[in-house]
Amino acid sequence: MYIIVVGGGRVGYYLTKALLDEGHEVLVLEKNATVCDIIAEEMGSICIRGDGCEASTLDEIGTGRADMFIAVTGDDE
Repeated sequence: MYIIVVGGGRVGYYLTKALLDEGHEVLVLEKNATVCDIIAEEMGSICIRGDGCEASTLDEIGTGRADMFIAVTGDDE
């Protein structure tokens, strides 16, 4: 499955790790460049820096083809 996880904090990090371990294709969308770099370094090139509240960003990352979209951020605006 192609899964998009919005938010690379503690929950997003461990969720992404578990999904990758299960063999899923996972893309993380994270606003914080440092957090995105850590995720990319530890798990591969799966983190894109961007705002999950922006429609244009969501279009760019391929939400239309995602089997699952999971938002795990503290920011809902």
